[in-house]
Parts: sequence; structure tokens; C-alpha cells
Amino acid sequence: MRLAFYAPMKPPDHPVPSGDRSIAQSLIAALEYAGVSVDLASRLQTRDGRGQDVRQREIMEAAKTEVHRLIAEGRGRAWDGWVTYHNYYKAPDLIGPQVAAALNIPYLQIESTRAKKRLTGPWAEFARSAEKATDAASVVFYFSKRDGETLKRDMVLDQQLIHLRPFLNRAEIAYGSVCNGPILSVGMMRHGDKLASYEIIAQSLALLPQDGWQLEIAGDGPARSEVEALMQPFGANVRFLGQLEDDGINLAYDRAGLFFWPGVNEALGMVYLEAQAAGLPVVAQDRPGMQEVLAPNTYPSVDEGAQGLAKMLELYLQDQTLRHAKGAAAQSFVADHHLLPQAARTLREGLAKAGLSL
Repeated sequence: MRLAFYAPMKPPDHPVPSGDRSIAQSLIAALEYAGVSVDLASRLQTRDGRGQDVRQREIMEAAKTEVHRLIAEGRGRAWDGWVTYHNYYKAPDLIGPQVAAALNIPYLQIESTRAKKRLTGPWAEFARSAEKATDAASVVFYFSKRDGETLKRDMVLDQQLIHLRPFLNRAEIAYGSVCNGPILSVGMMRHGDKLASYEIIAQSLALLPQDGWQLEIAGDGPARSEVEALMQPFGANVRFLGQLEDDGINLAYDRAGLFFWPGVNEALGMVYLEAQAAGLPVVAQDRPGMQEVLAPNTYPSVDEGAQGLAKMLELYLQDQTLRHAKGAAAQSFVADHHLLPQAARTLREGLAKAGLSL
């Protein structure tokens, strides 16, 4: 089986690292693990982050040209189906439905979101295009149950919705941390939700004893000076690691004792999967996005604020045996539900429902 793959937000081979690029790469890996040949059909980026009518019209004209090219190319490549990742009102799929219809092949989507409230306003035309694209999909895979609810509410007749659990781009887990090191936080330093998580971290640390703990922070970004100012009162207790590549972040997980990230408005929480795969217990708030990826445990509510997180931190800091036990349970949870084999199985099931059996 040969599938065309398209990510209108950011192609999987984009030179700038991002969560969206990483997930696109993982999806291709999972499809290939399932036995599918995957072609990157297009690198056309349709995202308009500012709601500019002129920009949207330019993108739509470029999409028309791309559609004509891909129809001719698709006939030569003999694609069996088309899969689009991350269609939404700021980055709609303007090419997949037309190409799939012209080639008479199934059209599928992964992680599409419905946003009816955007059908008016600066993204109205793009929002209509995104809704139309989702309507055209015979199968839609969704990562979060919250997205699944809106997809089900607005689904068209005979459309299949399938829950694809967020997953790591690996087939197995080799080893786990002994959980005898510093607290670790990993997050981009951006204004908005990321900075809000760092603010909660600082508030929580202020409630801990002044000694007996250390925090390492992996990440960088435009809000770094604000994050440094938040952590300045803790002096040498906090160490900044900067932005790390794969080897560096893996070493940080290996030497850590536990993982701490409040998770303000995290959509998927992939960083939690990475930490748990390393065998680390997680301290986080009980938020909707986190419930998709965190091992069963009692997490403090948002209403408990920094006090709830500090209490959980103290509990773990005082008991390495507890840290190790919770970390091992978290690692088993990821191994059972959130790796390539499980994702490949779900994708195969969805492909079969679209008439594409391996």
C-alpha cells in the first residue's frame, strides 16, 4: 500500500524543530511500521497565524497550482489513499480533498479540530475550508478525547472517528531511571501558557525547604529572561541546561529523580510521555490534556495551585523508593499504550475502515 502524506501546518522535513514537525515524523514512522509506503505529497504550508485576508488568498492561489501538480503526479505514483495531519482553521488542508477526489482514493485525516466559532471573523474563509476538508474525510483519527467530542458533534454521515493515543516514535523502552537525581522541567520558554507553567513552578519551589532539592530546566526561547528572573531567588538550586538535542535531553532524563511540569493548556503533553518512558514519576496538575498521557495517579487539581504541587514534590523528594515505584509504573503505562506498535495497530484499523487493508 502506498499513501500520500501531507501536513499543511509544517512538513515533517522542515528545518526548524517543532512539536508539529516531530508528530508528523512520528506518524510517518508509525505508518511505515504498519507496513505502509509513505510519500510526502507536498510541502505547501497553509498556516496564517494573523488572520490576514491577503495572505490567505495568496495561499489559496498557491494551493490551486499544487492541486493540479499533485493530480498529475498522483496518477503516476498510484497512491492508494491520502492522509493529512493537522487540519484546522489557521492551517486548512486546501489540496488533499480535491486530489483524493480526482484520483478516486480514500481521504483520511489525523488530528483535525472543528472550530465553528471561527466561521466568522478574520479566519472565516480558512475555517470554512478546514470544515469542508474534515467533512470530506472518510476516517478521522483524533489524539485527545476533547477533540473527539467536537468531531463527533459535527461528523458527517458514515464518517468514522478513531481515537489514536499520542505516542512516542520508538518501538520499545530499553531501561529506566533509578530516580536519584534532581527535579527536571522541560519546556520552551515562550510567553503565554509556557511562561504560565514556569510561574507556577517558581511559586511551588518557594514553598519547599531551601535545601534538599535541585532543579534542572531544559529549554530556551524568547521568554528566557522572564524565566531566569522567576528562578533567581533560588540561586544555585536551579540550573539552566538550554535547548537540548535528542542526546542531551535523554541524558537529562537519565540523571533526573522526577519530572515537574504543571502543564498549563498543554494539548498533547508529549513531554510527559518522554519523561515517563525514562522511568520518571511526574508532578503535574490534573488538567484535561494531561489525562490523555499520564499514568494513573493522584495529581493535584488546578484549584489547589502551587500548594498542591509543592506537597506532591515534598512527598517524592523524601522517598526515593516511592519515586522509583511510581516511575516504573509510569514507564509500564507508556510501554503498554503509547509506543509505535500500538499506534501502528490503530492506524491499520482506520485504514481498513477506509477500505485500505494491508
